Amino acid sequence: MPAILRQTGFYLLVAFIVLFSVFPFYYAMLTSLKSGTGLFQVNYLPREIAWGNYAAILSDATFLRNLANSVFVASVVVVISLFLAVTAAYALSRIAFRGRTLLLLTVLAVSMFPQIAVLAGLFEVIRGLGLYNTLYSLIFAYMIFTLPFTVWVLTTFMRDLPIEIEEAAIVDGASPFTIVTKVFLPLMWPALVTTGLLAFIAAWNEFLFALTFVSNNDTRTVPVAIALLSGASAQEIPWGIIMAASVVVTVPLIVLVLIFQRKIISGLTAGGVKG
Repeated sequence: MPAILRQTGFYLLVAFIVLFSVFPFYYAMLTSLKSGTGLFQVNYLPREIAWGNYAAILSDATFLRNLANSVFVASVVVVISLFLAVTAAYALSRIAFRGRTLLLLTVLAVSMFPQIAVLAGLFEVIRGLGLYNTLYSLIFAYMIFTLPFTVWVLTTFMRDLPIEIEEAAIVDGASPFTIVTKVFLPLMWPALVTTGLLAFIAAWNEFLFALTFVSNNDTRTVPVAIALLSGASAQEIPWGIIMAASVVVTVPLIVLVLIFQRKIISGLTAGGVKG
């Protein structure tokens, strides 16, 4: 096959993947700028620009509270996950002890359970701890699927760091805490940004636990808040407001990915090539 045909086919495939990925968000943006009967007219270019949906959702005190709840929960989950993952990664990658491989595989296996499989048991644990209907219940629950991922990625990344720098720090009298904070952390920024951002997105978008473990407007997060924006019939559902809320919730994630895209790529490809 000529090189020009292969190159053309490659770019067509890339264009299809980009279109397939971006079009739902693009159409949500178009819908969020419509009002009245325009919501039910199918068009792929903006015919009108009405900011009323954004004004309505951003002036809703309940939605803003839900947005703040999501920011708080996702941020705390990232901080705790990275702190525990860094210390666990040091132990799993640098300290030889019996059962280390089995423990690492167990950590990975925990993340493979579907949410619905642990929902009932986790609900009983949260209720027993007195955390039901609080944001701390969501933080506790989200750690189940963010911590295994961060531990696995950071362990792989730390394992590939040169052991000579650790030995030099030990010779200089550095403690394990100093080695982790002063030697490894500056080298692990790509992995930390990658795992932290993915953990943030997972906590930000989570719906099932947020729907189950909180039950009032003061403690809901934005995915549940958007899902509850509904009317008595299809004609009464505020589609424009729902799409505006979806765009408001999605844009910060896009901005974060664009800001840290280079470190994300470095973190995801770390350990994939050995020299």
